[in-house]
Amino acid sequence: MSISFRCAAASDVGLIRKSNQDAGYASTNLIVLADGMGGAAGGDVASSVVVAHLAEVDDSHQAEDLLPLLTATLEDAHADLIQRSAETTSLAGLGTTCIAILRAGNKLGMVHIGDSRAYLLREGTLTQVTHDHTLVQYLVDQGEITPEEAENHPKRNVIMRNIGDTPEPLEIDRSIREAIPGDRWLLCSDGLFGVVSKERIAKTLTDYRDLEACANRLVDLALAAGAPDNVTVVLADVVDDDVAPAPPLIVGSAAVDAHKPTRGTASAAGKLARWTPGETDEAGEVEPERRSPWARIAATIAVLGIFAGSLFGAYAWTQTQYYVTQAGGKVAIFQGVPQKLGPLTLSHLHEKTDVEVVSLKAVAQARIAEPITRGSLEEARTVVADLSAQVREPDPIVGERPTPEPSAFPPTGTEPSRDPSGDPSGQTPAPTTTPAPTSGTTVPAPTDPREERQ
Repeated sequence: MSISFRCAAASDVGLIRKSNQDAGYASTNLIVLADGMGGAAGGDVASSVVVAHLAEVDDSHQAEDLLPLLTATLEDAHADLIQRSAETTSLAGLGTTCIAILRAGNKLGMVHIGDSRAYLLREGTLTQVTHDHTLVQYLVDQGEITPEEAENHPKRNVIMRNIGDTPEPLEIDRSIREAIPGDRWLLCSDGLFGVVSKERIAKTLTDYRDLEACANRLVDLALAAGAPDNVTVVLADVVDDDVAPAPPLIVGSAAVDAHKPTRGTASAAGKLARWTPGETDEAGEVEPERRSPWARIAATIAVLGIFAGSLFGAYAWTQTQYYVTQAGGKVAIFQGVPQKLGPLTLSHLHEKTDVEVVSLKAVAQARIAEPITRGSLEEARTVVADLSAQVREPDPIVGERPTPEPSAFPPTGTEPSRDPSGDPSGQTPAPTTTPAPTSGTTVPAPTDPREERQ
């Protein structure tokens, strides 16, 4: 029996962040997820560097070599980040979480550090395999708070362990597990499980047998919930048949087009981008590769020939794609891609819904401001259904007072946090005095202010 992974992955910057600091990697032997921290100048570097180091061990190995190999690779990545931070001051404080699972036959070696998670769906039951290395998880373990309190704790983003630029030895969770055909593995950043419930994740993993559709659906659920952070998922089904060799799938900050949402199966080619400072000339610009004039002419002729031969095929492919945007103030589905090729428009209106864009919540309106591309009409209609569920509630006649935010948790040290701006403390509104009613006048009872959660 030949055991292997069949994989898919998807990543999106989310609705709030300006850059994607998550990175994912998936192949028939190795799956990896890293969630960077330290701001746009460091988080994307940290995650892409760690993924690049791990990609170097994507090969066949003996089962007894799995954990030593993964551990040594993460230590090399750690040393690399320390050196980069020392050489480039803007990278100071960078760091990343990491989960990696490397396969050897029917054995899986897993390493984990940080708060990204691995889940295993086996025989219909979803289990969280990893243990978060966070302050709130430590408080839960000590019995000081409940798991329910941890979900909304003001310090839930404080990481206790990571791979960064500090010289202390890495504290890595390591384990060997069995690869059983029928198992489905999910690696994800907190951009997914932080806003989508475990029950909803389990149902999606169970309902969607197609891996690519499942990965896209999980990302869509996070976006529909507001997606305040980057969201990345890596999926792997354990199968007992030979999977056709294909380039690995690379998404997020480790991909060349890191600024774009990246979705697809492992059959889609990806290019790994390990961040390195470019060599510059005296003018401070990157020096281009030098080629002879004849080489450039030959390359131009070849490109024109390929272009002429594939233009029709490329257009035909665009008509298999769909995207959701607004048309005439309503949510609509277009067939094709939202681009033009000279005077040729590569899409047309397929169907317009009755959903008014102005009736949607602000998050949904922000999401539809740019075309939401999908690979099939069914997936595009799923996006429309998600948007339709986000219609704003009518304004109440008498509004409730806003709930004050919980007070900030006392500082606990120098652990890195993904929210450097700190935690705002809510203020309880001062009570108001209701004047005594005069004769013949009915005064409604005052609304009790909500209590501040201590």
